[in-house]
Amino acid sequence: MSFADQLNSLDWDSEKFSLHGKTAADVERALARPQRDTEDFKALISPAARTYLEPMAQLSQQLTQQRFGRTQQLFAPLYLSNACANICTYCGFSMENRLRRKVLNADEIRREAVALKTRGFRHVLIVTGEAPKVVGVDYFAEALTELQRHFAQVSLEVQPLEQADYERLQALGLHSVLVYQETYHRPTYAEHHRRGNKADFGYRLDTMDRLGRAGIHRMGLGVLLGLTDWRTDSLMMAHHLRYLEQRYWRSRFSVSFPRLRPAAGDYQARAPISDADLVQLICAWRLFSPDVELSLSTRERAVFRDHLMTLGITSLSAESQTQPGGYSAEADAALEQFEIDDSRPLEDVLAAIRSNGYEPVFKDWQAGW
Repeated sequence: MSFADQLNSLDWDSEKFSLHGKTAADVERALARPQRDTEDFKALISPAARTYLEPMAQLSQQLTQQRFGRTQQLFAPLYLSNACANICTYCGFSMENRLRRKVLNADEIRREAVALKTRGFRHVLIVTGEAPKVVGVDYFAEALTELQRHFAQVSLEVQPLEQADYERLQALGLHSVLVYQETYHRPTYAEHHRRGNKADFGYRLDTMDRLGRAGIHRMGLGVLLGLTDWRTDSLMMAHHLRYLEQRYWRSRFSVSFPRLRPAAGDYQARAPISDADLVQLICAWRLFSPDVELSLSTRERAVFRDHLMTLGITSLSAESQTQPGGYSAEADAALEQFEIDDSRPLEDVLAAIRSNGYEPVFKDWQAGW
């Protein structure tokens, strides 16, 4: 049985109705419990929980400090290519958008690595568009081999791969893999993924099982906030996380909260999530899964990130560029995937972390050291 079987048994409308039917008593019961299941998660992300943000935030902060201490891990997304063979309505890399495509060669990857290492980063996240014919497993293997010389941890956010491919890359030092489902609502998924391999909902959904069987150290989940109802989509992802935790208990897990941002193509979010909603969602995730890593990117504005880092977030990107070659050369906005909001230099982000009484961490651990 895969998670696809479980998802097929979950009726979206019924789950949404159940979620919106939660009461204040359900929220209070969830807050009082030492461990929480998906029914509790429903209560914590329900409209009824909006008046409980303060106790949710306090408990979320307490649990985060118990599990992770007063630390924030720092990483940088490293875009190697904006080539893409998919049509996705919301993405700046979508093949229907008229922009110059670039794939970094070995020398350019090395220059990007040196530029990031000089800044102080020790953890990078490889990001590309999905173009397997030009940016495939062999390319990732070569990039990973080079980047391992410079960084303690190298993670991957690219197209879904086969189990054997993940096993090959793990042997080269791959630390974690992020594959966001974008949305668990099949009709919405089909509407926004119109062409290319990404149009295959089931193959993408099964990626986490392939990662688990390959023994990847950490798996990252996420839904793209703004495509559809954030509450129900997040609930489906909570079901997914519980499934993964039960079957692949040797792996660790992370959850990210990407909100739709302006990008080439000018897609407008149909179901925007407010700042208060996002605070509620992050706190609910921490109460639901105290050990999961929660990550917040530079999509969010600086003051908001500074506030949220004390409420449950454990990992932050900083000084991000969302186009290939953006760190070692002058940034070219025409190549970027989306606009970032927190454009502060790394030094300012570190100062904000320390002013909140937290310690920035660049290297959590390194294999073989």
